[in-house]
Amino acid sequence: MSNIVAIVGRPNVGKSTLFNRLTGQRKAIVDSVSGVTRDRIYGKGEWIGRQYSVIDTGGYITGSDDVFEGEIRKQVEIAIEEASLIVFVVDAESGTTGMDEEVANLLRRTKKPVMLVANKVDNALRQTMSAEFYGLGLGEVFNISAINGSGTGDFLDALVEKLPAEQDPEELDLPKLAIIGRPNAGKSSFINALTGQERNIVTEVAGTTRDAINTRYKLFGNDFLLIDTAGLRKKSRVSENLEFYSVLRSIRAIEESDVCLLLVDAERGFEGQDLSIFSLAEKNRKGVVVLVNKWDAIEKNTHTAKQYKNMILERLEPFTDVPVIFMSALNKQRIFQAIEEAVAVYERRKQRISTSKLNDLMLPLIQNYPPPATKGKHVKIKFCTQLPTQTPAFAFFANLPQYVKDPYKRFLENKLRENFNFSGVPIQIYIRKK
Repeated sequence: MSNIVAIVGRPNVGKSTLFNRLTGQRKAIVDSVSGVTRDRIYGKGEWIGRQYSVIDTGGYITGSDDVFEGEIRKQVEIAIEEASLIVFVVDAESGTTGMDEEVANLLRRTKKPVMLVANKVDNALRQTMSAEFYGLGLGEVFNISAINGSGTGDFLDALVEKLPAEQDPEELDLPKLAIIGRPNAGKSSFINALTGQERNIVTEVAGTTRDAINTRYKLFGNDFLLIDTAGLRKKSRVSENLEFYSVLRSIRAIEESDVCLLLVDAERGFEGQDLSIFSLAEKNRKGVVVLVNKWDAIEKNTHTAKQYKNMILERLEPFTDVPVIFMSALNKQRIFQAIEEAVAVYERRKQRISTSKLNDLMLPLIQNYPPPATKGKHVKIKFCTQLPTQTPAFAFFANLPQYVKDPYKRFLENKLRENFNFSGVPIQIYIRKK
């Protein structure tokens, strides 16, 4: 089970700057206008060998200042429900506010570990002022300056200590398949159609599904674990910030899976949120199969499926080597094919190509189409091999690796895909010094 750390707090306390510190990247947009974090902010961090995922909740708050309060409350509630650990950020410059107290009230009730972080503590005076945050009743206050990094080492030491111990996954060498997608794309109906059990309560309300459960199935001659986000969601929370909720939920399922079946609602088309969920699977280097559900509801001619598939693949560029299956969970149409394809992607993700076979194939192709010369320097690639990683990664050894740019890496990836079947599997290409 992967650990998710959620960063919560009112706008403008430095959540995004802290996110960048924890994940070692400048991905969040940092600006002093409250509420500018708009990206789907999700990243991975590591400290003394412990890995965790980080969610910056600020990205999901929309609307004017008066709407903020309700939105923040919802986000904190979702974070409490979904995250392994909650980091509550307050601002030492402005001291405790009413909104901080409201967030603290919610956090005091949770059984999850909570860390209170006073940000912007960059001088002795603020160090003294930050003592007032003990009044929030959440225990120790960690004084940090996210912008210059002071205090973050001690904070991270405490953070990894508070993370729940990672459970060893079951030692079953079975494909772990996750059904992911936007709310109401038909995930529960699909699982019910597969398993013949009304175990997932299917309703017309988006977001009725609640907890990730791994269930072993033997179906259609295939043996696999289904990471199924089953169970009813509390009705009072159904109207909350669904986009944030479904992304958070997808992250959990994606991180625990080998192959993701991304369910798309045929009537709504392939939307932005489908793309962000797809990107999460790709970033985590999981296998992917796109399932276009409710296909029975679409008026069709002989070209409809082809045009629809091309439209999806265009949105997925540059990773377009992805199986797309048109299905209907309601009519049980092609649900067997969907599982077969997912198991096939699982096998392709594990495949190993011998070094001699790889070099025999790739080196002549590279000779015919070498990397373009940069500043009059010619790049020579003399050898390649598949790396001993869990997911397909290839190293090409060159005299001047720094001059090999992304378009050429894509050329190498495309040649690998043309000659070996990696459909639905992300590939990584590394150029190393010879």
